Amino acid sequence: MPIDAHLLAVFFVTSIIAMVIPGPDMLFVLGCGMRGGPRAGLLATAGVATSEALHIAVAAAGLAALFAAVPVAFTVVRVAGAAYLIYLGVQTLRHRRDVDAAPDGVSGRRAYLNGLLTNLLNPKMVTFTVAFLPQFIDPGLGHVWAQFAILGAILIALEFLVDGTVGVLAGRIGDWLRRRHTARRRLNATVGTLFIGLGVRLAAER
Repeated sequence: MPIDAHLLAVFFVTSIIAMVIPGPDMLFVLGCGMRGGPRAGLLATAGVATSEALHIAVAAAGLAALFAAVPVAFTVVRVAGAAYLIYLGVQTLRHRRDVDAAPDGVSGRRAYLNGLLTNLLNPKMVTFTVAFLPQFIDPGLGHVWAQFAILGAILIALEFLVDGTVGVLAGRIGDWLRRRHTARRRLNATVGTLFIGLGVRLAAER
């Protein structure tokens, strides 16, 4: 195997610890599951995981070097991601009372695309990937791309395991809440506020 066994074990444990700490991805998946059910929560996780695969690919190709050389590029992408999250939150708040017109909350396709876009537009994921993955790669073993691929596959599998579980459980709770109109309006208001808060947090970060 083109990767150091000790580094692989340390990477696995470190990734598990990082994954179980609630972050923007987990909160986003939680919100999608609450609004759209278990399937939406799982597909939101799939969207996030797809974007992580793309982040890993571009990180291995050195995109983070662009952010380091041209700081404004990082800022532009970060603000765009924040604006998109705030837009999702505002739309959710605007339609929080439409409980009869939109009984299914959020579709699986929308959950996937939103998960993909929100994570793609988070440049911190690129810089995190560049800062994190190389620590567990041994250039002396060669096959650096293969090492990136193995670590990336593990990271994505853990994403499904942790955030996917959160999304499915949140979806089951959301299914129960959506059968009660008053509770659903409050749920939509909570999720909308959550998305706006995530957008503001992303915009404020440096």
